[in-house]
This record gives sequence, structure tokens and C-alpha cells, in this order.
Amino acid sequence: MRTVIQKVKRATLRIDSRVHSEIGEGLLVLLGIEDSDTMEDIEWLVAKICRLRIFDDEKGVMNLSVEDIHGEIMVVSQFTLHASCRKGNRPTYLRASKPEFSEPMYNKFVESIGQFFSGPVKTGVFGADMQIELVNNGPTTIIIDTKNKE
Repeated sequence: MRTVIQKVKRATLRIDSRVHSEIGEGLLVLLGIEDSDTMEDIEWLVAKICRLRIFDDEKGVMNLSVEDIHGEIMVVSQFTLHASCRKGNRPTYLRASKPEFSEPMYNKFVESIGQFFSGPVKTGVFGADMQIELVNNGPTTIIIDTKNKE
């Protein structure tokens, strides 16, 4: 699994120009799934995201998690995170899982983060054309790949 995690002041997700979900301060999590992903990847990644200390404490030091600040989380499926641009200028998405595998894994991820995290968890709609408007806080953007835990 590959994620792009953005610390946001707010985020709004629209489908067909209608607001589908929105969050205030918290994390926008873009999630890419590949065929080799497992429940172990989900569990590790959910714990890592919820415990990331990237919010400022009273001294202005990134020392608090989304849980600590009583923030919110929005999770959006994004197969393009597994794009390969190695050859030519048109990305290929061969590493991205097909919907038959990735949609159930996405749903398990959302369910797991909802069980681990005590705050609100909002989502997009798997496979939909979505527009996301956000205010990146910091800006702080973190990339995590369960196959390259660094």
C-alpha cells in the first residue's frame, strides 16, 4: 500500500459538483493498493497514520497525532499512486490492483481505521470521479509505502 498523507486545515470532496464529504483539521489520506497488499499492511499502515506526530503542540513543535488534536480523517482511494513513468510520458498503472481486489481492501482499510481511530473518518466513493479541495497545513505531506518502510 502506498499513501500520500496531507495534514489539512480542511478538505472537501465533491462528486458531480455535490459535496460528498468534508473534514476540518486532520488528515487527508490518499490510498493506493497493489496485489501484494495484505491485512498486515492495513494494520501496520492504520497504526502508523493514526500515531503520526505531525501536529503542533503548545510550543509549536510537531509532537501531536491526529488523535491528540481530536482531528478528522478522510480516506480516498487513488490507484494513480502506483503509476510508473519509467518509459515514455504516459504513465502505466500495472502495479495498481484491479477493482476486484482493491475495492474490498480499501473497504477493509476504512473499516480498520474507523476501529483504531476515535474521531470521524470520511471517505470518497471507490472508482468515482472526485474533486478534492483542501487547505494543506504547513504544508505537511508524508508519503508512506508499506513495501518500503522508512
